[in-house]
Amino acid sequence: MTESFKIRLLEAMGAEAIQEQETIQSLWNGYGRIFKARLIGNRTTQLVIKHINPPKTASHPRGWNTNLSHQRKLKSYLVEMAWYNQYAHLCDHTCRIPVLHAALSEKGAHWVVLEDLNDSGFPKRKSNLRISEAKVCLSWLAHFHATFMGQSTSDLWEKGSYWHLDTRPDEWAAMPEGELKKSAGKIDQILDNCRYKTIIHGDAKVANFCFNEDASKVAAVDFQYVGLGCGMKDVVYFLGSCLTSEVCYQYETELLDHYFVVLEDALNRRSFDGDYAKLEMEWRSMYALAWTDFTRFLMGWMPGHRKLNAYSEKLMRTALQHFKRGESGAKASPNEPGTLPF
Repeated sequence: MTESFKIRLLEAMGAEAIQEQETIQSLWNGYGRIFKARLIGNRTTQLVIKHINPPKTASHPRGWNTNLSHQRKLKSYLVEMAWYNQYAHLCDHTCRIPVLHAALSEKGAHWVVLEDLNDSGFPKRKSNLRISEAKVCLSWLAHFHATFMGQSTSDLWEKGSYWHLDTRPDEWAAMPEGELKKSAGKIDQILDNCRYKTIIHGDAKVANFCFNEDASKVAAVDFQYVGLGCGMKDVVYFLGSCLTSEVCYQYETELLDHYFVVLEDALNRRSFDGDYAKLEMEWRSMYALAWTDFTRFLMGWMPGHRKLNAYSEKLMRTALQHFKRGESGAKASPNEPGTLPF
């Protein structure tokens, strides 16, 4: 921490001193770090501080150190600061996030000063989830999506998520030739043109959820890729991050049904004035498509990734078969699961 940052933070918080504690983690590609600190004043306050200090020379463990990649990361941190400053206060206990204490910038560096969720009753982190735990996170996503349904935005990503096609031309170019590569633009267009949009988290992997002691409640962090989109993008990315291919096969219907039950209730509580039945029909039709969109990114970025499994292969085949039917003029049965909107 620089002295000028300490002075500004102490003034903003009305505190007497700040003690830096341990580093939690480094930011991707050496763009800074996240660390804990203790604020001393009228009362002791535990903080988590995200310090963004971009390197002069970008690097990447897989060689994706292009200027496009660098600019995407720089924008992501500005988006996150805008998110906390302008939108985060709309989240309630049903989609819990850390409280913002301060967001400060100085000479190209940024500090996002947040509540310590560990100190607030969310100390657990998980990588593999039981179905009951996955439902807790899906409930968080449903409430989050309901909170921002139809929300107009500024200063966030025009398209939420870090893998969408506009920001990943290098990874697309690295893909093997085939139907998925040829259909990538159409997939992106259909997802982007969905009628019902909300603000999506954009990086809703299980590592970004913080659980309470018995895993009955969660809070979420890391809003660098928050922006407009179809809620299914968050749902598929989350499920792929914490469940095996076999579990996804077995519990797909149960998990999606849970998400939509919670979403409908959350929208009703927020006086949603749209047609919920049409929203659910549209978003269910996007499930295989959204999963396939992420598969497209992985096939260019890291072809051997564990998420390229039998389940993702099945959904990709489903999506591409519907494309072929659409191009040939054939129509799928209206009762067929995952029917895409052509």
